[in-house]
Amino acid sequence: MGDTKRDNNQQENQEWIDSLAWIIKNKSEERAEELLGILHQEAKKHNIQLPDTFTTPYKNTIPRDREEDYPGDLELEEKLMAYIRWNAMAMVVKANKADEGIGGHISTYASMAQLWEVGFHHVFKIDDREVADQIYFQGHASPGLYARAYLEGHLQQDHLEAFRHEIQSEKGLSSYPHPHLMPDFWNNPTVSMGLGPIQAIYRARFNKYLHNRGLIDENNSKVWAFVGDGEMDEVEARGALSIATRDQLDNLIFVVDCNLQRLDGPVRGNAKLIQELESLFKGAGWKVIKLLWGEAWEELIEKDSSGKLLQKLNALPDGQLQKYAFSDGEFIRKDLFESDEDLKKLVEEYSDEDLEHLKRGGHDAQKIYTAYKAALETKDQPSIILAQTIKGYGQGSAGEASNVSHKTKKLDKDQLREFRDFFDVPVDDEDLEDLPFIKPDQDSEELKYLQEKRKNLGGYLPRRNDKSTAVKAPDSGIFENFFEGSDGDEVATTMVMVQILGKLMEDEHIGQLIVPIIPDESRTFGMESLFRQAGIYAPHGQKYDPVDEESLLYYKEAKNGAIIEEGITESGCMAEFIAAGTTYLTHGISSIPFYFFYSMFGFQRTGDLMWAAADAGAKGFLIGGIAGRTSIPGEGLQHQDGQSHLYALAYPNLRAYDPAFAYELAIIVEEGIQKMYIEKETLFYYITIGNDTYPMPEMPSDVDKEDILKGLYKFRSSSLGKRKRKAHLFGSGAIMNEVLKAAELLEEEFDVGADIWSITSYKTLYDNAIDTERRNRLKAQVNQEQNYIEQNLGDEKGTFVAASDYVKALPESLASYFPDKLISLGTDGFGRSDNRKALRGFFEVDAQHIAYAALYGLAKQQQFDLEDLEKAAKTLTIDPQKINPRTA
Repeated sequence: MGDTKRDNNQQENQEWIDSLAWIIKNKSEERAEELLGILHQEAKKHNIQLPDTFTTPYKNTIPRDREEDYPGDLELEEKLMAYIRWNAMAMVVKANKADEGIGGHISTYASMAQLWEVGFHHVFKIDDREVADQIYFQGHASPGLYARAYLEGHLQQDHLEAFRHEIQSEKGLSSYPHPHLMPDFWNNPTVSMGLGPIQAIYRARFNKYLHNRGLIDENNSKVWAFVGDGEMDEVEARGALSIATRDQLDNLIFVVDCNLQRLDGPVRGNAKLIQELESLFKGAGWKVIKLLWGEAWEELIEKDSSGKLLQKLNALPDGQLQKYAFSDGEFIRKDLFESDEDLKKLVEEYSDEDLEHLKRGGHDAQKIYTAYKAALETKDQPSIILAQTIKGYGQGSAGEASNVSHKTKKLDKDQLREFRDFFDVPVDDEDLEDLPFIKPDQDSEELKYLQEKRKNLGGYLPRRNDKSTAVKAPDSGIFENFFEGSDGDEVATTMVMVQILGKLMEDEHIGQLIVPIIPDESRTFGMESLFRQAGIYAPHGQKYDPVDEESLLYYKEAKNGAIIEEGITESGCMAEFIAAGTTYLTHGISSIPFYFFYSMFGFQRTGDLMWAAADAGAKGFLIGGIAGRTSIPGEGLQHQDGQSHLYALAYPNLRAYDPAFAYELAIIVEEGIQKMYIEKETLFYYITIGNDTYPMPEMPSDVDKEDILKGLYKFRSSSLGKRKRKAHLFGSGAIMNEVLKAAELLEEEFDVGADIWSITSYKTLYDNAIDTERRNRLKAQVNQEQNYIEQNLGDEKGTFVAASDYVKALPESLASYFPDKLISLGTDGFGRSDNRKALRGFFEVDAQHIAYAALYGLAKQQQFDLEDLEKAAKTLTIDPQKINPRTA
């Protein structure tokens, strides 16, 4: 009975297997997947527990009998790649021989050269509308791209000679992909690690957004991200995978160079990284294509009818695979094959040299092309290719698969000969140590082939140019409406900003170009009024009935929605900002992003991406909401920003403003649009706004727009006229109202005249001051040019007090340019949970402390008696024993 049941089960098993094989052969792999999915769902209905299917055996996803015919001449491509490999290596070695420690990387390009060359010859394209595939190149492999551009004729030998010497030579090449340094060459900054993957995801998403909003026609351009396997541990590399699945980004392809090594050693010495990544990406809903073995390895795996080789490869830790790449064939034979008679017999006709030169999948052009074709044809989901390679491939004793491979910068003559022989590079022995840069003759078959392949694909990559035209200025009335004040109504600058945004979205000239981006804080910023007007972007529309659909301000999602509601991911928002801010380069469209966020979660949280935005030439507005240490009541230490404007000082092409009044904000936004999108300057803006409500004043008649934009102007002169005892109070943003109150205290209680100055931009003043000082120094100017602070303050007498909602270092950065000692008040220290009044008292930036600081300054000038200063302290409730907020 038992044997009969067993026989029946085996027959039944075989019938299922045969049925599946028939479907794959006569229908398609996709149909097989569909049927298995149906069975999977049916099994769930019966509470049947199914095994984990997120990982597959350690072999290529695409079997040999389903490989694509290779569309190129492999022999010619190998010759071309030999030139490129040699020149990439020579570039780094020559640079380090000439300048010890200048750096550069050889082994990264060595491992991924074939992956790129197959792409350049047959895949990476520019369409007839000049929309190119957007490629995020792994930054450490940049010498390979320079070496290719040399063969193409776009770079000359003196460029390669000046690798990493950008100051000493006007033809210097940047270390990594830096568009700011090489604006005609690089498109996307991909170093530091992790920034390439997250940028690629949101670039692909934004390309779909542009199409769904009707701003571009549908096209077949792809977004490629070439990523190191060690880099995949970065949070930014893994953290946004699900959005690519939800939005069905079939225009996105990751290629992970799985050489199994990071900087110091194996990525997963005791585990299997490729299996881990397969599980991760499959679980996130990506199409996973494993490209592990070259042709000879696959022949072995297929030849092994026992299945023992694959079983052993499944169990082999990455550290041992690296050991095989490092070792000779004798070791591979002994360690992998001689432990089992079947496996020993499997390779008995292979020499040790044969075993040593078994290629991994990422070094096999035929299999790379097959994987690329499969990714290109994938629909409704993103793809990832896990390409197994060897770090430092072909470097031999100079670092192939070595733990120090990443640090290899020099090769001796024997190592150069070994490299030359392995790749059959046409360099004679006597020339080896000279490390000549080499290329075929201009009319050679190789160069003609290279040029023809790129011509067929639309042109050369990477290349970059601004394809946009200047936009038409929006209606000036949008901004002028805010010059008249609020007629006594209490308004916050956040409300003003949202009103400006809403009006801009309705503007006939630029309305369609406005891209609001927000990380799930729309209601905090009062942006729900835009939901019905503009819609929230949802690539599949709104498939449910929102709970607030009867409301005027209901949560309206739409395929053509303008508002990008990212969810709680500032990194994702910043990557989206970069994509939106650089469409003038990728698509010739000047989209205008407005990214709203808690100011504390901007520079402090995503400063690396903001630096990448600066490098990429991204344009747009970063709107730091609820800005300042004391402007966000109740939230406490982690939310209260007292340093973002200090961080902003470091970004060369960023303009940063902290406006207090509606007219200031309106003028700044109008100027930003003018500079970035009409005059086409490569800038981006950081503007902080707050939730404090107060009557917005009318713009003073004697104030010029330029004064506001330059960062400093006199808002109001003292109502007391000329006084011997004079204070100059400087305020901005959230603390400006405390300055106004302090002026009243000084004039009404202490008979001290107080002029009120608005500092709209510490950064603009700082940039102007240090640039002016530099010009004076280098020109040895006796009659010195004055900076903007000196021009405004001139011979002003009295005491000078600057109060802001940021650390004291911000006003102190300008202190040396004031006519007299500047007293700086700020919010150094950790935030607290309390109301605004208590917070401003705690950090000593309230009206009382500002007024007292002015009296103290006058006392130091002997313009105010010390006895009266002590009385003033009591009147203003200043506690000399108060805890220091900086250290509390």
